[in-house]
Amino acid sequence: MANVARRARLDRRYLPVVGTFVVLALLVALGGVRYDNFLSVGVLANLFINNAFLIVLAVGMTFVILTGGIDLSVGAVLALSSVTAAYLMQAGVPAGVVIPLVVVVGSVIGLLVGVMVHVFEIQPFIATLAAMFFARGLCFVIAPESIPIKDETFVALASWDTWAGGQWRITSSVVIALAVVAVAFYLLHYTQFGRTVYAIGGGEQSARLMGLPVARTKVLVYVVSGTCAGLGGLLFAMFSRSGYSLSGVAMELDAIAAVVIGGTLLTGGTGFVLGSVLGVLVLGLIQTIITFEGTLSSWWTKIVIGALLLVFVVLQRLLTLRRT
Repeated sequence: MANVARRARLDRRYLPVVGTFVVLALLVALGGVRYDNFLSVGVLANLFINNAFLIVLAVGMTFVILTGGIDLSVGAVLALSSVTAAYLMQAGVPAGVVIPLVVVVGSVIGLLVGVMVHVFEIQPFIATLAAMFFARGLCFVIAPESIPIKDETFVALASWDTWAGGQWRITSSVVIALAVVAVAFYLLHYTQFGRTVYAIGGGEQSARLMGLPVARTKVLVYVVSGTCAGLGGLLFAMFSRSGYSLSGVAMELDAIAAVVIGGTLLTGGTGFVLGSVLGVLVLGLIQTIITFEGTLSSWWTKIVIGALLLVFVVLQRLLTLRRT
């Protein structure tokens, strides 16, 4: 009986994710009680539509934070991706060429960051800060002003949608974001790469002694994050139908907040990509509730997110102390 009870007890690794789900449920309940039509299918579907690019950014950030790193460049890379796409399509380059090209741009920046972190042993904070300044500067070199996107193929892709059950609207950006989540879930939980990511976060030296490919994995997590940032830039361009150099300012902080609220430890080794998706939905729900309230300043979104972030960081610290 003792063994059965021990198995039935919830693994501590899942407690932060359960906490995120509880917060999400409470926000949904609060909105449903306080506002008419809050629980409509359209409002819930818009959570995914309006935050598809942030979901993709959070997925890439999850890989980095699981290894104990950080990536401050994703917001700037998102802007660079969207600006480059808008500039090239305005110059007449076909969308079929532009789309993979701008994703590769994000991957290359991620590769450079990974090399700086592993080969030159530069702290991830400094390496990604340098990449952030580099990418943001390139944005203004390429396009000082906002560039509208009028390419017919790209506009058609951005405009595509379908309806699930006749009520739930699903756009192309949502499909892409959910596909990224599915691929990331598979990589983290069913491949050697994913196991190595968790092992590095648990203890890099131990991972080396186990013979795991630590060097390759540390570089690849930044490639994954850069690729997700490049793809996120495309989704943001689909959302805004333009490229603007100031897009994505401080969006890296939103991605980090979503990942931490989603239950990933900042010290690495523990976390789930699905938890990061829940974290993004929590941020989106807070923004939706403030919008429905109507009388509150939009800055209350940041205040509530800050309070939630503090709560989850304290919870993580308590769980870490109990584990030791």
